[in-house]
Amino acid sequence: MRAKGTASRKPLALSPGARVALVAPAGPLNAEHIERSRARCQALGLEPVVFPAAASRNRFLAGTDAERLSDLQAAFDDRTIDAIWALRGGYGTIRIVDQLDLSRQLDSPAAYIGFSDNTILHAQHAALGVVSFHGPHPGADFPPQTEAAFRRVLFQSSPAGVLRPWPNDPSPVSLVGGRAEGALVGGNLATLASLCGTSLALPAAGKLLFLEDVSEPAYRIDRMLMQLERSGLVIGVVGLVFGRFTNVPRGDDSVTEVLREFAERMGVPAVADLPFGHVPHNWTLPLGVRALLDADAGTLSLEESAVAARCQT
Repeated sequence: MRAKGTASRKPLALSPGARVALVAPAGPLNAEHIERSRARCQALGLEPVVFPAAASRNRFLAGTDAERLSDLQAAFDDRTIDAIWALRGGYGTIRIVDQLDLSRQLDSPAAYIGFSDNTILHAQHAALGVVSFHGPHPGADFPPQTEAAFRRVLFQSSPAGVLRPWPNDPSPVSLVGGRAEGALVGGNLATLASLCGTSLALPAAGKLLFLEDVSEPAYRIDRMLMQLERSGLVIGVVGLVFGRFTNVPRGDDSVTEVLREFAERMGVPAVADLPFGHVPHNWTLPLGVRALLDADAGTLSLEESAVAARCQT
């Protein structure tokens, strides 16, 4: 029986030869980044399909809105595509998401993978009850630990189990003790805050909310958390899972206390400094999948599979 609050639709597990669309729904890229992404897919045993707008540039965007939307729509509509992997985040997905038709995801979902600005598309998948994946971009740092976590979640149709920090990572910090279980939702804090008051706002009632961000001072993190709180989106949240808040301005060492105060106001188990976000060791988190947060031990465990098993022939 499916646990209450988890997504009902899961993409098939990836396997060697799976076709992966490489798309740029937001910021622009250079040719080296695209080639590095292509090589990453091939190293994983996947077949990369680079879509045209990835090589385009329009101010701070990878091509015009029409070009980026055309790429995304074509990738989702192509039933031979097994996964859609965002090449980067940045900004721009919000400009096109309302015109995107995700009906294919309701009966034969492709795995959507990415983080940062791609949180917008994760919110859209969450609204449909389809599992998507907050994970590393293919052209970014991809150390062995990140690859192992990526494979564990996307290539195997069994629960991934406990998320663990890797050597030289900061130790997880327990902010509020206790244990909580629920489906994972969340993503980039600034992006989620920007969705407040829109049709894509992501309610966290009954769920574990995970958050991360980059280059934000403590006062702005506090302001965005207040925005989530005042908008009512965190009413009923059962636990808080904080990743890394990186590139904080020098001398601003109060981020952890801001997160602690928020967790105490919510009154739920909470852990900070888990290995995901704008960091090399970026764990792949499946939205909509049931997880267990043990704030006393400082661990997060994926309690159900994120992908469906492929039929054996």
